[in-house]
Amino acid sequence: MKIVLPEMVEEIIHTLEEHGFEAYAVGGCVRDSILGRKPADWDITTSAKPEMIKRLFPKTIDTGLQHGTVTVMKNHVGYEVTTYRIDGEYEDHRHPKSVEYTDELKKDLERRDFTINAMAYNHKRGLVDIFNGVRDLESKIIRCVGEAGARFDEDALRMLRAIRFSSQLDFEIEENTRSAILPRVSKLKFISAERIRVELTKLLMGKNAGMLREAYQTGMTAFFLPELDAIMDLEQQNPHHVYTVGEHTIYGIEVMNALFHTKSAGKDFSFISEEVRSCAEELIEYVSEKQRAMLCLTMLFHDMGKAETKTVDEKGIGHFYGHQAASEKIAGKRLRALTYDNETVKMVKTLVKFHDIPFGDTEKSMRKLISKVGEELMPLLFLVKFCDIYAQNPEYVNEKISSLLSSIDRFRRVLDSEAACSIRDLDITGKDLIAEGMKPGPEIGEILNELLERVLENPEENEREHLLKIVKEKRNSAHKQG
Repeated sequence: MKIVLPEMVEEIIHTLEEHGFEAYAVGGCVRDSILGRKPADWDITTSAKPEMIKRLFPKTIDTGLQHGTVTVMKNHVGYEVTTYRIDGEYEDHRHPKSVEYTDELKKDLERRDFTINAMAYNHKRGLVDIFNGVRDLESKIIRCVGEAGARFDEDALRMLRAIRFSSQLDFEIEENTRSAILPRVSKLKFISAERIRVELTKLLMGKNAGMLREAYQTGMTAFFLPELDAIMDLEQQNPHHVYTVGEHTIYGIEVMNALFHTKSAGKDFSFISEEVRSCAEELIEYVSEKQRAMLCLTMLFHDMGKAETKTVDEKGIGHFYGHQAASEKIAGKRLRALTYDNETVKMVKTLVKFHDIPFGDTEKSMRKLISKVGEELMPLLFLVKFCDIYAQNPEYVNEKISSLLSSIDRFRRVLDSEAACSIRDLDITGKDLIAEGMKPGPEIGEILNELLERVLENPEENEREHLLKIVKEKRNSAHKQG
């Protein structure tokens, strides 16, 4: 088997080997290369000790000397080069108490988490696959290296990583590996929120994000996402819903990924019409990878507040008045606990807050909606609405989707009309008001907001001289009354 290595990776391996050391590309980059995926980064393992690595390369960074890792810089790109090592005892289910260097590649590979991540490659010796990683790739199986319980005892995060890889690759978790998770799941409490956040985000964005169900069923979510546990079996008792709140939530995440992936796993999404896919593609064009993560998080949290807001009327129908605000609050609290950045927290909270807002059926109502939500968030909100609708009662889906598509058409027409939907769109600024004799202060903001409300009703009034005339008349009237 031949793997194409980047030029700089080959250079590093060649330099190490010409000085008498072994060196290989290792881990995820080898796995992804075999799968035909583009590796996110390239890691190198070697028999050379860190001090020798630093001596052989002119520019290095001490990124993890305690674990034998040196980052070699090539053309402003960093490549992690790690000495073959044997991990000592894990006292905190996170980090080895000590690290011992070894000259044997096999011993280094033995300490890794899964067989598919325990392969090494260089052009001289080809693929080193001691633990049958290729076999498990072909069988689409996540299997621990050696004894699964020992791997999870060493680093409890590996249990969540098993779920994450299963989501990303659409692989099954091997039976013994899953069985070893169940009695050890409580050890996740020793794992930092930062490490949980990374794995959860990747899980939610995977082709088979429905593996979140497995995280719940194995008891993992109780330790980092208890709000999900509270809604998994919560019946909605409403004709618009056929799933529990939890199933609706996960289904919505799956639909979101189905819109982004040309081929999705876990479920058949052929019911998504070509018109919807075409529309979604236009919306997705403006979505960054970070915003895609925000969309998946929005679907995760959008109905979390239903557990605390559910009421049942005299006809036995369930209602969730105020669940948007309750969900927004939960999202903010949990996202901060999981150390998400401020931008993510703010945007997810906003999308959760507005996920159920009526879109209306006129261009005037659309202008007002854009003013409230923000033009830049509208494409994201439309994607959230698609997923929310598809995860409801199929009996009403076509009608709701048709209405949503009409709303998106109105949104396009409003944008094409260049109608003012925010203060910055007004044909008048605070400087204009100051030039008319107004003093800087809150009153300027109040007047601009009043003008915007007027222009939202009548777009044709957004003309500088006309707006200045309105302001003068308002000030004259106030002066006379004073």
